Amino acid sequence: MTDFKNNILKTQNDWTGFIIRLTLGIVLLPHGAQSMLGLFGGYGFNGTLDFLTTQMRLPWIVAFSVPIIEFIGSISLIIGFASRLWSIAIIFLFIGIIFTTQLENGFFMNWFGTQKGEGFEYSLLVLGIAIALVINGSGKHSIDNILTKI
Repeated sequence: MTDFKNNILKTQNDWTGFIIRLTLGIVLLPHGAQSMLGLFGGYGFNGTLDFLTTQMRLPWIVAFSVPIIEFIGSISLIIGFASRLWSIAIIFLFIGIIFTTQLENGFFMNWFGTQKGEGFEYSLLVLGIAIALVINGSGKHSIDNILTKI
């Protein structure tokens, strides 16, 4: 447990980690609520699994991990629990999103509806924030910070 606390949960007690984890968590939470709960016009958990396995042809375990990472991961980031682990999961998720759906559409997001789909600009921002969280940790006011002091 000591290695886990020292290597994974240990965090800088600063505002940077706090701000970037809240930003990433708050931005991803509505997407997670779409894919897990069907809120905001989303498919819900079963619909998301069906879409990802049948339309996208992703393996079941990958499809299962998408709503889990988006929903549970975003909540965990907001409260600052295991932010490094969830950020690593988010990095893999968004690399997958870039290569399966966005790369063919170029860099820019589809602001004006003139492209076939979304570019990878948003995903690149998410990757940068998630990498910063892996390096920095959860920051102030996080469960990680509390657990490392126990």
